[in-house]
Amino acid sequence: MASKDQKKRLQQLRETVAHHRKLYHEEDAPEISDEVYDALLKELQELEIEVEGRISTAYTVGGLASEAFAKVKHTVRQWSFDNVFTEEELHEWNVRLKRLIKEADQPVNKLAYVAEHKIDGLKLVVEYQTGRLVRALTRGDGVTGENVTHTAKTISSLPHELKEPVDLICVGEVWLSTKEFVRINKVREKAGQTLFANPRNCAAGSLRQLDPAVSASRNLALTVYDIDLFRPGRTGIEAPTTQWEELNLLKKLGLPTSDNSELCQTIDEVQVYYDKWLKRRDKLPHAIDGVVMKVNDIKLQHMLGYTAKAPRFGMAYKFPAEEATTVVEDIALQVGRTGVVTPVAHLRPVLIDGSTVSRATLHNEDNIKRLDVRVGDTIILRKAGDIIPEILSVVLSLRPDKTKSFHFPKTVSECGGDGSIERIPGEAAYRCVSKDSGALYRQRLYYFVSKGALNVDGVGPKLIDLFLDHGLMSSYADLFTLTEGDLKDLPGFKEKAAKNVIEAIESARNVPLYRLLIGLSIENIGEETARLIAESFGSLEAVRGASIEEIAEIHGVGTTVAESLVRWFKDKNHQASLGELLPHLVIENPAESIQSNQLQGQSFVLTGTLESMTRDEAKDKIRMLGGAVSSSVSKKTSFVVVGSDPGSKAVEAKKLGVKILSEAEFKNIVAR
Repeated sequence: MASKDQKKRLQQLRETVAHHRKLYHEEDAPEISDEVYDALLKELQELEIEVEGRISTAYTVGGLASEAFAKVKHTVRQWSFDNVFTEEELHEWNVRLKRLIKEADQPVNKLAYVAEHKIDGLKLVVEYQTGRLVRALTRGDGVTGENVTHTAKTISSLPHELKEPVDLICVGEVWLSTKEFVRINKVREKAGQTLFANPRNCAAGSLRQLDPAVSASRNLALTVYDIDLFRPGRTGIEAPTTQWEELNLLKKLGLPTSDNSELCQTIDEVQVYYDKWLKRRDKLPHAIDGVVMKVNDIKLQHMLGYTAKAPRFGMAYKFPAEEATTVVEDIALQVGRTGVVTPVAHLRPVLIDGSTVSRATLHNEDNIKRLDVRVGDTIILRKAGDIIPEILSVVLSLRPDKTKSFHFPKTVSECGGDGSIERIPGEAAYRCVSKDSGALYRQRLYYFVSKGALNVDGVGPKLIDLFLDHGLMSSYADLFTLTEGDLKDLPGFKEKAAKNVIEAIESARNVPLYRLLIGLSIENIGEETARLIAESFGSLEAVRGASIEEIAEIHGVGTTVAESLVRWFKDKNHQASLGELLPHLVIENPAESIQSNQLQGQSFVLTGTLESMTRDEAKDKIRMLGGAVSSSVSKKTSFVVVGSDPGSKAVEAKKLGVKILSEAEFKNIVAR
């Protein structure tokens, strides 16, 4: 029996999905991304099965035809494809196909696929009679569409007459190039008009115009990918027997088709196609959000048929979502190495950007209040590349009854002393009043060996806990006194493992000055500030002897960092700890790592994802050649290196007239 809470959420989901479906399909004014809509719809369908034992067909195909256009019943029923999101789901679909084909006593060895881009646009059904364009319809609800012939005729790539006098109903996607989308929004911004949310909605809004002149001014494009009906008349052209032949026939008739479709003989080849375009999609003139696979043999397509809502012979394989929805199951407080208390949302696990996420930082009290996020809320989560998962907003229509606002407590058990916490003056963060707790010390040791600090390969929190719990370590210096004999008898350790750990520790003895400054867990000292300080003073002795004023004078550092640094070195406990550690280290000063002065005096900012190297590797190349790296763009910036999915830094660079480099151009510079 379904619980009262399940029934309540099912009703909330139905109302929420119906609201956003109407905005997307009928008003071309979405409030959420396609990815978030997909996530809500998937949860709705799963809950429908759980509660009612069936999936409703109410949310499967398009939207209602607008009253502003003539309604026309489609000659051939229109469908939407079901989606898969993972390689595992792709193979499950393939197994179902083979089972159905075997049950129909058809040869499985005929099973091949046509893989195509899933263009993020608006479906258009185009009808020709004896080769002449007579009608163009939107998909509508799949049975009835809107007559948009007057605007479709303004699409330059859509022929008004085919190369052969055939009767044809074909299906394609109307799209807008990214470049054209930016141009249109700039014009609208100058005119004080509302901006389009994305190219798909701009294309849809442009096609669904009463005035064809508006459509003509927006340079719409079309890609045709399917034939619904074909009568050759007296041309002698044979009807295609495969999907691949359909594409070739469409091209032969003069219709615009994609050059990037592929005939795949196995499902593994489909996966290769998917992986290729997942990496290359940013190089296309238009947006794609996945690939579409169709069984190639048309007889098999007819045999496989349709479910109540979608073709069985085709499937959309969506790219990893960068936005998704999930539920906040708890809000916990996490104590960091410097005593800062950070609220963390514990989430119902969700697949996003190719990985399963169950945690997301809420940053601070002010951010929680801004979002008004509560335990039990459904939230929109975003993650892309190396970006930390971020909660964008709360779906208020799905909020459970009697939820409570989150308030910071007065104490946190992981803090030292009586556990008291306080809000840092002038900031939104809380911190432990006492800094002497065991939990804090462990956090500092974890950070000391981490990749961003001394980078002790293979030594992480689990091993640090093991060393501490067995009395092998109580300070930074103790790490460098360990021997293979100390480790061999620890749980899970064998001779080879002990040898590998000791070798990693030995390798970490040589440490750049900036990494040591990072590893000491000095408040407000991150990678960029540590590098700036190390490069400015050149040695640990000079840093230890510097005044607040001298440190604060460094561009990009400031008084807050300077005060933290001086305060840390004056602390007697820190002096003793550092005194024990230094005999075990060889500190590499900044000048020693510079291989040439090729980039001296030039500063770089990096944004977006690089394909051939990580950002850290790119930064190291710049610094080895004498250049500087900054986290923000200014008029003094020499270059901004732009990878895929660049952020606001690229926009800022254009505004300031800073030279922008592609990854290829950057590689040419550092390779000289």
